Amino acid sequence: MSMTPETPLPPKGLGLRPIPMLIFGSRWLQLPLYVGLIVAQGIYVVLFLKELWHLFQHSFDFSEQQIMLAVLGLIDVVMISNLLVMVIVGGYETFVSRLNLRGHPDEPEWLSHVNASVLKIKLAMAIIGISSIHLLRTFIEAGNLGAAGKVGGYTETGVMWQTIIHTVFILSAIGIAWVDRISNLATEEAKAHAGH
Repeated sequence: MSMTPETPLPPKGLGLRPIPMLIFGSRWLQLPLYVGLIVAQGIYVVLFLKELWHLFQHSFDFSEQQIMLAVLGLIDVVMISNLLVMVIVGGYETFVSRLNLRGHPDEPEWLSHVNASVLKIKLAMAIIGISSIHLLRTFIEAGNLGAAGKVGGYTETGVMWQTIIHTVFILSAIGIAWVDRISNLATEEAKAHAGH
């Protein structure tokens, strides 16, 4: 007769008391938020198709700069959509319930080791990417800023502030990654000391 190790039972009463059950179950209140983000994702698909159709209609009369700006607009929509996917999938997996995608051919590579700190860093990187596209569009459109100090709705002060905000995003992402690294090192050190 072969002996199979039994799964350890949780301590008696765990999850049976009403208050802990209510608190733990309250995570499901986030479900409508993620469903709302899925609706927003659908709206971004409509916006992308609208912008793509607009580009197609004017492909013969747009200048190279106008086409470049339109394509950057499309990339911007895609990057925001990617950010939405990260928040929806990663947030749901981290804070609501497991998706049980292990072994699925389309499982995102980053989902297997996602946690709150990894999600924060990935979101920060996505925001920097979106900000970079906006800044690039601003630089292209504002390339003709002259003595008048204003072209296409951009002022020198506006461009300067956009650059400063983008720099703050980069510094924030570096700060988040640095704090996360220190936290991981401290955890590893504590585990090493506990092992001795």
